[in-house]
Amino acid sequence: MGNVPMWLQAAFWGLVAGGALVLGAAAGYWIRVPARLVAAIMAFGSGVLISALSFELMDEAFRTGGFGATALGFLGGALAYTLANWALAHRGAKHRKRSGGQQPSEEQHGGSGTAIAVGALLDGIPESIVIGLSMLGGGKVSMVAVSAIFLSNVPEGLSSAAGMKKAGRSAAYIFGIWGAIAVASSLAALAGFTLFEGAAPVTVAATTAVAAGAILAMLADTMIPEAFEEAHDFAGLVTVTGFLAAFALSKMGG
Repeated sequence: MGNVPMWLQAAFWGLVAGGALVLGAAAGYWIRVPARLVAAIMAFGSGVLISALSFELMDEAFRTGGFGATALGFLGGALAYTLANWALAHRGAKHRKRSGGQQPSEEQHGGSGTAIAVGALLDGIPESIVIGLSMLGGGKVSMVAVSAIFLSNVPEGLSSAAGMKKAGRSAAYIFGIWGAIAVASSLAALAGFTLFEGAAPVTVAATTAVAAGAILAMLADTMIPEAFEEAHDFAGLVTVTGFLAAFALSKMGG
């Protein structure tokens, strides 16, 4: 991107990856996508993210910070996400990525709208921070990370928006959430770059591992259940296909 300042590039790529949530939400809201197809796409996105956090995030964290910082960050990220997700689940956000009728309406669970919005934000921030962090080493963004997050965000937005619509949420609410999270993704990527520019390698490694732990916990808690619910016969195969796609991207990118 030539002479564009690095911080602005970080914000741009965060917005690109986060914008996939809006694209997915539009498809989920306006197109009647069969539940099994939604589940299959979700499984594919899960495989993509698992591959990216394995071969991009954890590998890079280990190389730059060693096992101790990586393991501590990984477990810490998973613990922080799990606790936050547990709290939100008890406020009505447990099924925020489900495309069926599992999401509660505001009448069924007061305050669930806010909890779902906060939960969606919680799911997206760790991924976006990684984009900014990826630019610290070589001075350019990891296109593998951006591609993987983009590919996983489309089904995430699609499934969640379909579920929100079935729960009676308005278009303004649905697209307001995903539009705001796309902007938040941009700001998180910007923060990942600016806050850690000049930080010690072990700090960057630990932070990358924290994000990886949070992403994996998010997958296990929210995305994989949706994939298995409808596509259980083929969920494993589709997940493996997504993993292989991101693995190929990683090797071609490397």
